[in-house]
Amino acid sequence: MDEINIKELFRYVLSKFYVVLLVLLAVFSAGEIYSVYLKTPMYNSTAKLVLTEQKQNTTITTSDVTLSNNLVKTYSEIIKSRDVLTKVIDDLKLGMTVDQLASKISVSSISNTQLINVTVSDKDPEVAQKIANDIAKVFKAEIVSLYKIDNVQIVDKATAATAPYNINVAKQTIEYLLAGLAAGIGVVLVMFYLDNTIKNSQTVEDKVGLVVLGVVPSAGRK
Repeated sequence: MDEINIKELFRYVLSKFYVVLLVLLAVFSAGEIYSVYLKTPMYNSTAKLVLTEQKQNTTITTSDVTLSNNLVKTYSEIIKSRDVLTKVIDDLKLGMTVDQLASKISVSSISNTQLINVTVSDKDPEVAQKIANDIAKVFKAEIVSLYKIDNVQIVDKATAATAPYNINVAKQTIEYLLAGLAAGIGVVLVMFYLDNTIKNSQTVEDKVGLVVLGVVPSAGRK
């Protein structure tokens, strides 16, 4: 494999700067068109729940904390159960299946607490808000039905998001510019690697192994 002359490579890249610029503009334009016209804005809405103690005394033991932490994990699974989601679909007259609704929901617990966040994603912020709040309401009633206890309370109701979570114009603009620049340089490097033309006398000496005695200068236009 031939050694690459860094200076020659650098000069070649500079001579093909217009190629880099064209590729950069193409990638940037494609990215912006996708973000503005093709990418669907998605909105998050979160309802926060808490597990409460049902005992009359105010002393909380280590076993109580362990039990609550285990309940958080169990309750997180119940939230996305078919029974709960079916009731939510019926309540809100949603035109989707249980699996489709489940794919919009993420449940997370805050470490070392009895708090559960129910987050719903949708292209309509108000729909996401309604689903999150109805899940919280249905789930609370489901726990009473299943465990005969009322130890789930709604801390914060979901609110409608004002901005999509999957679109960040400033960040994406920088990403598209960097991607376009990298792609442009990559194209020029491929062109350099595939270019077999003789560029200077040094190339002749390296390829043929003979000393160049003279060079005919290129004649400029009169």
